[in-house]
Order: sequence, then C-alpha cells, then structure tokens
Amino acid sequence: MSDPGAAPYPRLLAAAILAAASAAIAGALLAREAPGWQWLHWIGKPLTTALVFVLAWRARPTVSPRYRHRVLTGIACSLAGDVFLMLPGDLFVPGLLAFLLAHACFIAALLDDSRFGAPAWPLAACLAYGAANLALLWNAIGAPLRVPVIVYVVVLATMGGQAVARALAHGGDARAPAARLAARGALVFMLSDSVLAWDRFRGPLPWAGLWVLSAYYLALWWIARSVQGAMCEGAAG
Repeated sequence: MSDPGAAPYPRLLAAAILAAASAAIAGALLAREAPGWQWLHWIGKPLTTALVFVLAWRARPTVSPRYRHRVLTGIACSLAGDVFLMLPGDLFVPGLLAFLLAHACFIAALLDDSRFGAPAWPLAACLAYGAANLALLWNAIGAPLRVPVIVYVVVLATMGGQAVARALAHGGDARAPAARLAARGALVFMLSDSVLAWDRFRGPLPWAGLWVLSAYYLALWWIARSVQGAMCEGAAG
C-alpha cells in the first residue's frame, strides 16, 4: 500500500517531459541533415530538464529535505550544462564544468544517508569502467582537455559507484525503492556520457543524439523520482 501522504503520480507532467524530450531528440537528429530544425532541439532540450526539475521539486513526501535540495541543485546545474553544450560555438569546457558540479551535488545527496564507499566494490567497478573508457579514448582527447576529462570521469564514476553502494546498504528498508531509482539513474548517466564521449572524440556515431539524450533524460527522470520517499517502486518507475 502506498503512503496516503504521497503526492499523486504526476502523469500529466510525465507526458510533458516525454513530449519535450522527444522534441529535443528529434531536433538533434533532424538538425544534422537540415539545420533549420535546430530550433526544436534548442527548445526541447532545456525544457525537458526544467520539467524534470519540477518533478523533483513537487515530490511529496521526500526522502529528506536536504536530499531534495541537493538533487534540485544538481538538476539545475545539469540545465546549465544543457545550455552550454547546445549553444553555437565550442562551450564544451563550461558544459563539462556545469555537469561536474551537477554530479558533485548528486554525490552530496547520496551521502545524506549513506557512508562513502560502503561497500567498496561498486565504486571500484565504476572507476574501473571509467578508466577503461578513458584509456580507449586517450589518444583522441586533445592535451588541453585531458585533465578536465580525467577529473570529470572520476567524479561521474564516483557518483555511479556511491549510488549503487547506497542502494545495497539500504537493502530492504523503507528507502530501498528510492535508492534503487537513484542507482539506476546514476548508472544510466554514466552510459549516456560514455556514448557522448565516443561521439565527440571518436565519432560521429550513428544516431548519437538518440542514444545520448534518451539515456540522459531517463537518468534524470530516475534521479528526480528518487527524491520521493515512502512509495512503491512500481509506481515510480
């Protein structure tokens, strides 16, 4: 039975997020062949992230007020990163910094009710995955970007590892469903950024916009839904 104090499942908001995400993805794909469609991507991309922010903001009851505040800050930084990466010109480094701050906020949220690296193996596994990707892309990464990319990969992998460790630590307690949603989101975020990195440094990959943005929005959706506590996982997925 779900918590009687929980906010109703936001189906209208979910539909709006799906529509905005579809517009962002369609715009990204169409703009590669017809630049006149770029406007659809420019509208849909930040709008989707903004709507995900609203999703997390309206969640009731919350895992904790501090967890929600940190997740909201992380989503806001992601929105800034979205804008930097889609604007004309090469704003990759500002975008990277914005998402670096986003992942730092998500790590801080995860540490609200868990110990760092306990258990340690998820963190080790995610760092190993990040290191393997970095090694495969190393020669394609320009020298000025290598240090920022290394820092980003470490922080991103730390978020993924800590999210999984937190989900395992909560086991079957009341926070377990929300913790599992956060872990899914963190891991899919890693996948999205991996595809983005391969497309940027080794690409272009076929249908990259579809794979990157689909995984990215799914990751943000799960992280936003993890803000809500005392809920059934099936209703939140």
